[in-house]
Amino acid sequence: MAAVSIEDLGGALQRAYPELEAVRAAAGEIPVYLVGGAVRDLLLGQPRGDIDLVVVGDAAALAGKLGAETIEHERFATAKVRLGEHEVDLATARTERYERPGALPDIEPAASIDDDLGRRDFTINAMALALAREPRLIDPHGGRADLAAGQLRVLHPGSFADDPTRALRAARYAARFGFGLDPGTEALLRSTDLSTVSSDRREAELLRLADEENALRGLELLDAWGLVPLQPGRLELARRVDELLQDPPWSGVVDRAPALLAAVRTAPGESERPLAPPRHPSEGVELARGRQPLDLLLARARGAAWLDRYLNEWCKVALEIDGDDLIAAGVPQGPALGRGLTEALHRKLDGEIDSRDEELAAALAAARRA
Repeated sequence: MAAVSIEDLGGALQRAYPELEAVRAAAGEIPVYLVGGAVRDLLLGQPRGDIDLVVVGDAAALAGKLGAETIEHERFATAKVRLGEHEVDLATARTERYERPGALPDIEPAASIDDDLGRRDFTINAMALALAREPRLIDPHGGRADLAAGQLRVLHPGSFADDPTRALRAARYAARFGFGLDPGTEALLRSTDLSTVSSDRREAELLRLADEENALRGLELLDAWGLVPLQPGRLELARRVDELLQDPPWSGVVDRAPALLAAVRTAPGESERPLAPPRHPSEGVELARGRQPLDLLLARARGAAWLDRYLNEWCKVALEIDGDDLIAAGVPQGPALGRGLTEALHRKLDGEIDSRDEELAAALAAARRA
């Protein structure tokens, strides 16, 4: 979609989010603003469905007026409501202060939307659109110009020190939009200390990046910036994983985001050799059985093409008989039952038997073997 002009912002807002008229009506004279990524994407002509609103006042009270189901988060003075097909986040305008690098911020109510926008990560996310009869763009940090220039720029020199996950976010936005970094931002980013933030927060941000359509480009950028160095060959392994997950039999086997991260994290010294092709289907089933789906996917990405047959065919082969049939034929409870059923399954996999009677005969022979 084409970028939206300032003159058409009101129309674009109405077309993308008609349910916001209910918010404007409920707010009355209370200032309410569409903020952050929602404004950025609206200007790009690519509304994604995320609706973040800031209220210069009581967000929870406004949420209550909307008559919708509300989930409040007191620490950050936010509320969540569902309007039509969209989930809407309402937040009370706030300022943030970081006691130490990487800590969660201490927050206080803000007196204006400008104060709230000043706490954000990049200029392209520090714009707001007033939900008034005549919507107006509020852009105190030059976000629209940076959007047009295709660059990411932080609002202040301490941005990455306050919240190092913003450096990981930079890779996500740069990959998604094809943006570059302004020189000052790049210098700050390359010196970011990710160790000051908890591993849980780092992991959450990396999973968001890995969930992007252009995730591989984002991971490549983190490597190039020196923030998340990758061992040689890991990015190519992740690319093969991504390709495999697009089509059967691997599509849907595991979630894409954690699979991509697992691919780039395989440690040096781990075997890079694919699982050797089995001589018989039964041998392949024994090699694959008990392994996690993610391990099988990584092995396939390393070249174990026979695993396609395992997923398509071999793992679906089942016996018509079960343990009750062997017990009825006189086999006592115990290891003999498992030995018999395993032997019958192996022979069926290898094409040596195919009827129920043959399964039973093979299982009984193996079960009775001393």
